[in-house]
Amino acid sequence: MKRGEISFWLTHPGAPTAPPTQTLARDIDCDVAIVGGGLSGLWVAWALAQVRPELSVAVLEAECLGFGASGRNGGWMSAKQVGVRRALARGAGGAKAVTDMQDRLASACNEVVDILGADEIDARRGGWTQLARSASELRRAENYVAESRRWGLDESSIRMMSAEETYERIHASGIVGAIHSPHNYCVDPVKMVFRLASLAIDAGAAVYTGARVTNIEPGQLTVGPHRVKASQIVVATEGYTAAQPGQRRRMLPLNSSMLVTEPLTQDQWARVGWDHHDGVSATAHTYFHSERTPDGRIAIGGRGRPYRFGSRTDRNGMTDEATVRSLMQVIEDLFPGLGARPAHAWCGVIGVTRDWSPFLDYDSAGQVLRMGGYAGQGLTASYLAGLAAADLLTGRKSFLSTSAWVRPVPRRWEPEPLRWIGANGFYLAYSLADRLEALSRSDRTSRIARIADKIAAR
Repeated sequence: MKRGEISFWLTHPGAPTAPPTQTLARDIDCDVAIVGGGLSGLWVAWALAQVRPELSVAVLEAECLGFGASGRNGGWMSAKQVGVRRALARGAGGAKAVTDMQDRLASACNEVVDILGADEIDARRGGWTQLARSASELRRAENYVAESRRWGLDESSIRMMSAEETYERIHASGIVGAIHSPHNYCVDPVKMVFRLASLAIDAGAAVYTGARVTNIEPGQLTVGPHRVKASQIVVATEGYTAAQPGQRRRMLPLNSSMLVTEPLTQDQWARVGWDHHDGVSATAHTYFHSERTPDGRIAIGGRGRPYRFGSRTDRNGMTDEATVRSLMQVIEDLFPGLGARPAHAWCGVIGVTRDWSPFLDYDSAGQVLRMGGYAGQGLTASYLAGLAAADLLTGRKSFLSTSAWVRPVPRRWEPEPLRWIGANGFYLAYSLADRLEALSRSDRTSRIARIADKIAAR
């Protein structure tokens, strides 16, 4: 079994070939410099070419395309709510701005597939299904759907399924019900990044890899011995933002781990019954997400080791044995006796703001735009954020440039060691809450989890 090596999507024998990029070997000038060559940065580059094709755009990626969360994620592109509604509703647009953006998410998924091409990114539409496997999980699921109704989502967008209907979609053990939404595609993350990079390059953007930005000033970036002068700068570094000078507490690099199994046999898949292309997750506090890959594997993700002291990040996705055992135990718990075997495990970081919600913060005086904070919903959110960023940079007033996501960077995270204690302590609390709820027949959410939610501002 492999561990690390960035991700399965990037390194398996059938992985796609990256489009040709450039090496920064001299000082350059450009109209817009974008720090970060993940989905956010690439969508900004592509979107700028659609509205102002005459602008010169340089994308500066510290590693290789697909190195960060954009190439390590679980492959869900859904219309799930991005951010915390009540936090976003505090903005000038209020609740209406939140519901308007929420409505935009479903069409965004389809637009991305139309732009990139379903076959190019292995896009499979099946929706997402969130399993409930205890009385307390079922009640939380019902409350989630009820809250979604209050925020304007009708039956066609999200609904409850009975245990019987859920079992028809997936033969997981202990099902008592589920949430289902039709708005989700499962995709190959690296194919998505590479395809978008190709389109951005074809549209005129210069994409540099191995171009680590070490200093950001208004109008100028430092990349090794070279200077990049730009009229405008976009910082789209998500979970790696904390590595920048003065930004250590802006975004929490929350760890997320992934595992793919060896391909299952036809008999094994018959037992699993996962015939639709649903992304499948849980209503437990210690959340997992999963999909069936085109080559017949189970890909599953969870938290693993939640946070490293000092906002440090992993080394090329290396995971520990405990995380592998934990993710395999989830599969065994869902499908007892299945006999699945692990093939490749890795991890990465997602960028989380203190209020768990996205932002586009544009300093028009300094001509610097900072963006991110999708907290795990980046495949869809990065597209809309990229369009919004292009409108902000070019002075275009639009629905997206005035949306609920356009707001100042939220307040900073707590200093160490409080940050480490809190991030890891919350995960332990949620794990304990799950164990207590499993032993109880009550439909009430554990008090431990309720307190943790309140402190975490979730």
